[in-house]
Amino acid sequence: MTDSQDNQVLVLGETNFRNQKQRFGIRTDDRRRHMYVVGSTGMGKSEFLKNMAIQDIEEGRGVAFLDPHGDPSSDLLDHVPAHRVKDVVYFDPGDLRYPLAFNILDKVDYEYRHLVASGLLGVFKKIWVDAWSGRMEYILNNTILALLEYPDTTLLAINRMLSDKNYRKKVVAVIKDPIIKAFWTDEFAKYADKFATEATAAIQNKVGQFSSNNLIRNIIGQFESKIDVRKIMDESKILVVNLSRGRIGEDASRLIGALLITKIQLAAMSRVDVPESERRDFYLYVDEFQHFATESFANILSEARKFHLSLIIAHQYIKQMEEPVQDAVFGNVGSLVTFRVGAEDAEFLEKWYAPDFMATDLVNLGKYSIYIKLMVNGVTSKGFSANTLPPLPKMEESHRDEIIEWSRHAYSTPRDEVEKSVAEWASPVVEQFPAAPRYPSNPPRYQGQRPPQRHQPQRQPQSLPQKPSQRAISLDALKGGLPGQGAVDFKGRKIESKPKEPTAQTTSFKVPGSDASVGADRELDSSELKKLIEEALKK
Repeated sequence: MTDSQDNQVLVLGETNFRNQKQRFGIRTDDRRRHMYVVGSTGMGKSEFLKNMAIQDIEEGRGVAFLDPHGDPSSDLLDHVPAHRVKDVVYFDPGDLRYPLAFNILDKVDYEYRHLVASGLLGVFKKIWVDAWSGRMEYILNNTILALLEYPDTTLLAINRMLSDKNYRKKVVAVIKDPIIKAFWTDEFAKYADKFATEATAAIQNKVGQFSSNNLIRNIIGQFESKIDVRKIMDESKILVVNLSRGRIGEDASRLIGALLITKIQLAAMSRVDVPESERRDFYLYVDEFQHFATESFANILSEARKFHLSLIIAHQYIKQMEEPVQDAVFGNVGSLVTFRVGAEDAEFLEKWYAPDFMATDLVNLGKYSIYIKLMVNGVTSKGFSANTLPPLPKMEESHRDEIIEWSRHAYSTPRDEVEKSVAEWASPVVEQFPAAPRYPSNPPRYQGQRPPQRHQPQRQPQSLPQKPSQRAISLDALKGGLPGQGAVDFKGRKIESKPKEPTAQTTSFKVPGSDASVGADRELDSSELKKLIEEALKK
């Protein structure tokens, strides 16, 4: 950042001391100490903020403008020059046909996950202050940190994580942080059903209030966030957020605004990877900031300066701030601008302006008239009176319609596509079991090898009747046959023979394998029979 840029001046108004009207402003370096604006409704606070933002836009600076009323943000579009049309991100939650994609859980680096969880807890605590408890914070913190490790998740998954066991198993399976994983596996999983229901009922009730709102659901339920806040800051773009409570409701306005401020804080802190001299100044305007100021808002005021994030915050009366935020505001703000206030606030502010102005002066200011203590060269000046600038003239040609169409094209998704995606995500997770093996009805043909054979027990071979060996037949068998079978030949065949005559020992047969035959009329002695048998065996 060069010295010339540090010395650039933003015009704030005209002094009116003794009718000497002289324009005055604030240098860039002094703006980094932040500005706090307080005043009753209708005194010109919103116009004062809008005039400052218009000057920043015309000078090419980066701006974020959060407006809970609606009209100032719409009017701001009429002052955008033609060459900056595509620098504008117009975020209008009331545009139901083209919901802008904003997922605060999308692509959060590991070192910033605890900051996101802390910021979200601060948002929820502020919105649900009556129902908040230590146990609610404990469970919700572990839920958010678990979801930050799971891909393609949104804030809609908080309730599903607590009620859908199958979805919870999928998330827990990818958690790497041992402490977070231990909570879900060793603690939450052992809760009795009744205790788990009681412990999570308040969370599901509160989260269900915005997840059931289709306006909010279609914005925070898109997986990929199309708003890159870090890129908006680094490239000096323009973020205009129309949080009109009359169009989107009080709860939606507070939730989206608080989430955006948390995201801007995280984006600013991530600039630590860039040398301070190279960080571009970015200006965050927040009207009615008490609706979005969480306890972590105090950290923005104390740390934002070094990251070149300058805040201009405004609201109606001091008691709208919680005590930690109030202490942070008056402890860190460099410039104090006061429109007409009530008696109680006048007494509180008197010690800041005394002895120059008293409480009676603060309650009697006219419209567009202010008392101001301005940061000048790092030192807070004495209080002085002034008038704010009148509304700046609009440009001859408004580019409002072009800006809206460009933002729809670049940062939004048609409603039908978003609702279809959310419906698909919300479908029940069915636990998968391994299928039982099945044999194909038409088994594949095996090529080049025999198909595997199913194992069958081997059958023991039955002992077959062996043919009697010819050489195993004794001579006695040839004479008288085998026991109980009669005479057989050399092949084991039975030989029919006539019964022996009791008076003569004769045998008549043809010797197998021999040409000799013995007639029945001749008797053979044992030597001849033996000779015939030996000849037959030799053949």
